[in-house]
Amino acid sequence: MTQVLNTPPDRRGLPGWVPDAARHYVSHVEMGQPIRALARSAECHASTILRQIRRLETRRDDPLVDDALDLLGQVSRFETHPMQEPAAMNDTSHPMMPDDETLKSEAQRILRRLCETGALLAVAAEMDKAVVVRSGPDGAQTRTAVVDRCVAQAMALNGWIASDGEGRILRYHITAAGRHALEEMLGQGAQDGFAEAQTAFAPAPPLPEGARQKTARRLRYTLAESPLAALARRRDAKGAPFLSDSLVQAGERLREDFELAQMGEAVTQNWDRFLAPGGQGDSVSFEGSAPSAARARVGSALADLGPGLSDIVLRCCCYLEGLETTEKRLGWSARSGKIVLRIALMRLRKHYAETLGPGSAMIG
Repeated sequence: MTQVLNTPPDRRGLPGWVPDAARHYVSHVEMGQPIRALARSAECHASTILRQIRRLETRRDDPLVDDALDLLGQVSRFETHPMQEPAAMNDTSHPMMPDDETLKSEAQRILRRLCETGALLAVAAEMDKAVVVRSGPDGAQTRTAVVDRCVAQAMALNGWIASDGEGRILRYHITAAGRHALEEMLGQGAQDGFAEAQTAFAPAPPLPEGARQKTARRLRYTLAESPLAALARRRDAKGAPFLSDSLVQAGERLREDFELAQMGEAVTQNWDRFLAPGGQGDSVSFEGSAPSAARARVGSALADLGPGLSDIVLRCCCYLEGLETTEKRLGWSARSGKIVLRIALMRLRKHYAETLGPGSAMIG
């Protein structure tokens, strides 16, 4: 099985996420090393190295791949001739080149989003950010995530995403290799809100007397769709969407902040305390980093919603717990969860408008 992000940095200063084919390409094209010498070093036939180089040369039509190879070439040239390149190129944690941990955490977040139905990654030539958008049932698009361009370049170079065509705005979708990489990264013990949410994090309601006790099992959800996306497709009695675009955007904003809050330094955050009566969201001390700022925004939103409303948005929007499961856990009547969730999203939309300003539900 292919290992993900386990290759140590080489003497040229390239991070571990760079695939072997790209290393060989840079060594031959940028550094002028003979193909046979690379084959001896890699313990393979020279024709294998040649095919790798030719394949990458054809992939340079993709702007993200082209930019990634240019940057790797600059780093390699600097390592050989330090006086010819800016000193910043020697730092593999430079914003233009993500380190292994940054790529792993960001790739998990973005690849999950790209697994959703109708999702794609949009990249504009003059922008240093890329955005994930998801098409709704009426063709409306909801922006669900934002990522640095350098991370998108690394994902494209690894073949985890591929472009659908050409144009001023390029659209990328997740590939089979990207799905496989996501499965491996999750299997290596990735710890974030979603991975933790797959286990029973709260006690289940008591079973009726005489009911058969069942063995606890892991909660399951599909990477292709979140509970909020599934509910957004429903219609009310008049044929109108059950959830408006603004309500979906508010829920996606909370989910994005929740995901960002799990990144960076390991922080033990007990979100379940917001689900208990009297839980306070402003009693936690937050630092100034981006993950801490995201935790602060999540905590402020949950505290403003209060018990009940914060419970359902946290479980459905952040933990990706299904409505039926949430109703059973909370002891609610069947089919009541979607009504409460809509009320909670209305309150959440109002919270973002009051605290962050108009349009704050949009990510980025």
